Amino acid sequence: MTMTLPTPTGSSSTAIGQVRLAVRGLRKVFADDPRPALEMLHRGATKAEVLHRLNVNVGVAEASFDIRAGEIFVIMGLSGSGKSTIVRLLNRLIEPSEGQIRLDGRDLTALPYGDLVEVLRRDMSMVFQSFALLPNRTALENAAFGLEVAGVKRGERRKAALAALERVGLADYADRYPDELSGGMQQRVGLARALAKNPTIMLMDEAFSALDPLIRCDMQDELLRLQREDARTIVFISHDAEEAMRIADRIAVMEDGRIAQIGTPAEILRAPADGYVRAFFRGVDASRVLRARDLARPPDDGTAGEPARFRYRTDPEGRFRGVLAGDGASVLFGLEPVAAETPIQALLGRVAAAACPLPVVEADGRFLGVISCSALLAALDRGEDAGRGARHG
Repeated sequence: MTMTLPTPTGSSSTAIGQVRLAVRGLRKVFADDPRPALEMLHRGATKAEVLHRLNVNVGVAEASFDIRAGEIFVIMGLSGSGKSTIVRLLNRLIEPSEGQIRLDGRDLTALPYGDLVEVLRRDMSMVFQSFALLPNRTALENAAFGLEVAGVKRGERRKAALAALERVGLADYADRYPDELSGGMQQRVGLARALAKNPTIMLMDEAFSALDPLIRCDMQDELLRLQREDARTIVFISHDAEEAMRIADRIAVMEDGRIAQIGTPAEILRAPADGYVRAFFRGVDASRVLRARDLARPPDDGTAGEPARFRYRTDPEGRFRGVLAGDGASVLFGLEPVAAETPIQALLGRVAAAACPLPVVEADGRFLGVISCSALLAALDRGEDAGRGARHG
């Protein structure tokens, strides 16, 4: 199932949350003449059917989605699902066979080459899995390389590159060469090179997958820290479910060149679109991903025919003020509300010990709903037989 959002109006000053990249009907067929394969895809043929009949490989069978300004949008799937092809279509390292890619309303697929190069230099940076550092250049020179290609003056690009190295914690290593740096440090230089351009969009293709697990976790933390400061639009390609769940605002799951589901980590965990998606995320610890807001539900108000056991009181602005027993005669004292962003893992003991479902509130105190023991158990019990045999290749 492909989920799309409203077509953007187009603005170079897109506000956080509005559509930044809009992709419609994107397809890629690796053939000198893609038309026969495209005709089959239009009639609903699968990637496998095109390969069997025409001996033609389909990279992306169909993709339509929007990426919002300021979000980390993770595209993931098994090897060969089309995720890395999509990221290369977005910056036209690979030419689409069909479809539109709009950046702030401007169709990148229709731009003349010179205009496209200018847009890519100004608005997009890419971070690769292989680091892609120049061995004969220092960390500072590597971080400045994109600006050098863009024609930025030497003094200006060195200043921007040094600031970017400082942001990723490598200012003291500016004069070191790549072979003098660890793998994690080399990837930080690659990240600094992308940041030095101050791009509108960062494309990251399996950027951390070559790193050791501990270093990989550190780089994920670094990315999240930088995102809190910049609220940049990031398209992140991954095959790792845990990584996607940890860093993503929203996830697009790909299967055989098509998008199987788009949603927040919580939406995908709670309501996978099909068995493939369920299998992909079966091993993810839901207690580390879900937040209190994801499980908050309206309290029982007695409308189901039975008296409500508890009544949750709010003020006129909707801020939580306390809990009354169902008869209204007694107040439950000492019941602290739960912050909406609290991980479920941190709530297990509190929910189990509470005399009533726990109230959940926003940062400003607004009441969102309650978490009961039954809701918590249902969220954590995702089924032992869900998607046996999934491969995370």
